[in-house]
Amino acid sequence: MKILTVLTYYRPHTSGLTIYAERLAKAFVKRGHEVTVMTTQYDPSLPREEMMDGVKVIRVPVAARVSKGVIAPTFGLVATKLVWQHDVVQLHLPQFDAPGVALRARLFGKPAVLTYHCDLFLTRTWFNRLVNFVVDFQNNMAGRLANHIVTYTQDYADHSPYLSRYASKLTPILPPVELPVPTPEAVSAFAHEHHVEDRRPVIGMAARFAAEKGVEVLLDAMPSILEKYPKAQVLFAGTHENVMGEQAYSDRLMPRIHEYEMKGHWNFLGNLDPVQMAAFYPNLDVLTVPSLNSTEAFGLVQIEAMMNGVPSVPSALPGVRQPVLMHGMGRVSQIGDSASLAESILGVLDEAEKYRGDVDAIKRSYDPDSIAQEYEKLFQRLMKS
Repeated sequence: MKILTVLTYYRPHTSGLTIYAERLAKAFVKRGHEVTVMTTQYDPSLPREEMMDGVKVIRVPVAARVSKGVIAPTFGLVATKLVWQHDVVQLHLPQFDAPGVALRARLFGKPAVLTYHCDLFLTRTWFNRLVNFVVDFQNNMAGRLANHIVTYTQDYADHSPYLSRYASKLTPILPPVELPVPTPEAVSAFAHEHHVEDRRPVIGMAARFAAEKGVEVLLDAMPSILEKYPKAQVLFAGTHENVMGEQAYSDRLMPRIHEYEMKGHWNFLGNLDPVQMAAFYPNLDVLTVPSLNSTEAFGLVQIEAMMNGVPSVPSALPGVRQPVLMHGMGRVSQIGDSASLAESILGVLDEAEKYRGDVDAIKRSYDPDSIAQEYEKLFQRLMKS
């Protein structure tokens, strides 16, 4: 099967969406399919075309940036050629160019499947309102033109204004999750480098430093946590400097965080590669995902943590709460409520054994090969209809 995957950003850009797309594309290749990823050349230093782990990546030049998106004038021209050459088209939303690609799939008789990752929610300036309107319009056009839509969980679909419109052509498929198996030496070296044994318990957060991630909720919860555990520290993995569109948010929170840094209670790790992330999780006592709005649909990092026996404390957002509710490894806190977050984190730390789940079963449920098989079944059904 020749599969065309289309999305705005692909690797080496780091986000939950790009990691999902990469894992699924590689799984398709391992199962014998020919996979092409069509994306944008968001960084001019990236090659226009290359092979990455058996996946052919084609990047379309970018003429301008609009908020967190890009404008690529030749995207449609390239899409016309690639859609014609492939058997099925998989699009990752949100994506401005999705309806044009889905229309080409319709015209050429190729099934188009949308994987919907999250609702778009930009800060409420007049310009962002316009961006939200345009993206919502484009997503709805893509939804109408596509043959089918995939979402992570039914819980998220039931609460998404977008997905609820397309219930008749919707299938929940869990996201693909995998990590290298860490060596004991790598885990110990990580612990030594970050003084983990001197600063317990360790609360992990793995995200971009962005307003929707709820960093300030964890920050506001810290006094209550430190009152009971005076040596507790936060290990924050992910981009925390020069995050696109988040400078004002960073400027507001960083003075308080620097105070915790100076006392050894907060440690920014920066972006970690998969091998480093594999050593990161075993050093945690709990992971937290205190996200604030529906731009977060699941929180893949929760599953990565659970695969390493680490429980999670997410907010009660639809979809985000599902890993804990499905696997029993953690507690759910109220959205944007620092007191609830502190109480939930302390509850997990105080009764750690209560929140140990079936790690092997979790690994099987999210294995990329298993997820690729679910997509294959969907693709084959659509190609026959």
